[in-house]
Amino acid sequence: MPRPCKQRRICAMPRCARFGPTHSPTSELPSITMSLDEFETIRLIDLEGMNQEQCAAQMNVARTTAQAIYTSARTKLAECLVRGKELQIAGGEYILCDGSTSNCNCSHGCRHRCRQADNKEEN
Repeated sequence: MPRPCKQRRICAMPRCARFGPTHSPTSELPSITMSLDEFETIRLIDLEGMNQEQCAAQMNVARTTAQAIYTSARTKLAECLVRGKELQIAGGEYILCDGSTSNCNCSHGCRHRCRQADNKEEN
């Protein structure tokens, strides 16, 4: 029996969950769906500049899992860009960071909430 999928921690929902070409109807080509955990690896590695080990720690997964998620996300991005397909970001096995984890290292929102929570615990 396979092991159940571990939920990956993400720090924010995407601001926009649908991207695609504006010059042609998107209904002609099937869209690509990127999961929220794939989106998070792109955000952490490509935007925040983390390495795969740091990304894995942030998402609470093994480094090899982070690498596999990242590779899948990059393949989907490439297919959308090269073939002009629509990209939708939705779904996946994840939990949304609520700022209560003291080892959160994200650069927006929840890191600030984590620090506030840590300060409250000290007082």
